[in-house]
Amino acid sequence: MTQLSLSNVAVEFGATKLFSDITFTIAARERWGIIGRNGTGKTTLFKLMTGDMQPTRGVIARQPGLRVALLEQHRDFGVAKTVWEAAAGQFAELLALEQSLADQATKMGELGESVSEQVLERYSHDLERFEREGGYTIAPRVDAVLHGLGFDPVDARTRPLERLSGGERGRVGLARQLVAPADVLLLDEPTNHLDLETTRWLEEYLKATDETVVLISHDRAFLENVADHILHVEAHSATAYVGGYTAFIEQRAHRQLEQQRAFVQQKKTIDKQEDYIRRHLAGQNSKQAKGRRKILARLPRLTPPPGEEDSMALRLEVGERGGDQVAVAEKLKLAVGDRVLIENFNAIVQRGDVIGFIGPNGAGKSTLLRALVGDRPTEGGEIRLGGSITPAYYRQDLTQVPANQSLYDVINDLRPMWGRGAIQGHLGRFGFSGDAVQRSATTLSGGERARVALAMIMLSRANLLLLDEPTNHLDVESIEALEDAVERYDGTVFLVSHDRALLRALANRVWILHDRHITDFDGSFAEWETVSAEREHAASVAASEEQESRRVRERQKTRAAAKDGKKETAPRRRSREEIADAEAEVARREARVAELTTMLADPELYNSGSGGKKAASLGAELEREKEKLDRAFATWERAIAAE
Repeated sequence: MTQLSLSNVAVEFGATKLFSDITFTIAARERWGIIGRNGTGKTTLFKLMTGDMQPTRGVIARQPGLRVALLEQHRDFGVAKTVWEAAAGQFAELLALEQSLADQATKMGELGESVSEQVLERYSHDLERFEREGGYTIAPRVDAVLHGLGFDPVDARTRPLERLSGGERGRVGLARQLVAPADVLLLDEPTNHLDLETTRWLEEYLKATDETVVLISHDRAFLENVADHILHVEAHSATAYVGGYTAFIEQRAHRQLEQQRAFVQQKKTIDKQEDYIRRHLAGQNSKQAKGRRKILARLPRLTPPPGEEDSMALRLEVGERGGDQVAVAEKLKLAVGDRVLIENFNAIVQRGDVIGFIGPNGAGKSTLLRALVGDRPTEGGEIRLGGSITPAYYRQDLTQVPANQSLYDVINDLRPMWGRGAIQGHLGRFGFSGDAVQRSATTLSGGERARVALAMIMLSRANLLLLDEPTNHLDVESIEALEDAVERYDGTVFLVSHDRALLRALANRVWILHDRHITDFDGSFAEWETVSAEREHAASVAASEEQESRRVRERQKTRAAAKDGKKETAPRRRSREEIADAEAEVARREARVAELTTMLADPELYNSGSGGKKAASLGAELEREKEKLDRAFATWERAIAAE
């Protein structure tokens, strides 16, 4: 079933054409990845899909009643105060209704038999709506998504939103969109600020959801694993491809080849006809020449396929070879306040190493890079550079780009002997030409600042690159240019990244930071992924076997105790009896809660004249049973702990 379709859509701002003739159709449960260079109109496409923006020309059709949830790059959580409130923000009205139902049930319990028919009817009406709109599923759904994105659901209920970092706020915004009721999810760079573990969780979530997914992303591995369609925005238009990222690359190459062949063939035909017209326009074949000229004038001209002329031309060269021992860590300890990030770390980095440095966000990867270049002290041990090692540091926050200088002056400061032409030529390699070279960093987008940072690094001729999340603000084409440049680089690289495609292509050594310790894996990132998957599988099997073995041992102990009751102490027997009683009580309460929920969901309940009163009574009983179930769980937990 078609949910969204765009037909010959164009967007223009005065004389400036953003794109034109875009046509594609999105069907239910499809997963689209939108890619293209920064500034080509990907986010504008989202605005067209939501109806927040109208096209200059063309038609956009939406399925009637279509619910669209948009994850924007800039998150607004309204009046929410806690992480949980922000994540559940789309259900604020339903959560308020849940609190109202609890208050009504308490009031009815206090009134007893004197409760009025009006109070009962209101409670019945509110309860029916709460059930119909899925009120009982909200909390589990929010908890599951928060847990998947790295938050503790219990802590999230009280954790102040104002204390979150920018990356954490991004993950809360993603959680808010994933739990929202929607038919179509529009996700703008959803993997920004996610580490490898949460990115994998998001992949599985999106593959399992029944919702249609449309996402803008520069993460090639993520696109390959999630998308079944790719929309490539380029040359003021867009082309749809079926399949993931790899299929897109293959199809696009074939399409470009066909376009180039058709363009070359048409050019030969035009050149031949123009030559005929020149030679015969004034001769006895003038009539035929004029006829051919008219036909040629009406002929639609093919254009060559978009080339790579706008790609970032990054080349990384080493000025001095440097020593073979690039960096050394000895009993290194790093901490922030009382929180230890890394301890007792020892390693030697050799010339030519490309180290993929991975681990959870906030674990201390950037802190180690800062310590390596001397930007912060260590709390124990040391980490130092080897002889003749010159580092170049690409910072995740891009603060290395001077804020109040023009781009021209930034490059001029690094190359004071260059003339104007050389400076403009260098900036042109990174997409800045004409008046753009006079812009200051404060006016640049994240992607533009990232390109300026790389333009600066290119001039450093450093023999050690420290790249901290270099792909966060780059489009796919720029990431591929960076990948090619690092692959040809004749130096040493620290690569902090969650971009698996980049890590697979470049890393020949992997540092895994987890729980204050760094594991040094001497192999490629792809090899580490294989080993890690095998370990996770083995651990899962071992855990299952241990759990089953524990159950067998418990059954054997129970049977042995039953056969020889005299050997079992009185306190031990009482403990087992308390556990059994608690488990039975939990089972009874769960059964009753399920029974009451089913009864309240039955439409027949509300058809009779006394249905409202009966529903109110059942709703009040349901609230009491839930409280009893919570107490039963608490009793069972205490009994287990005391055994």
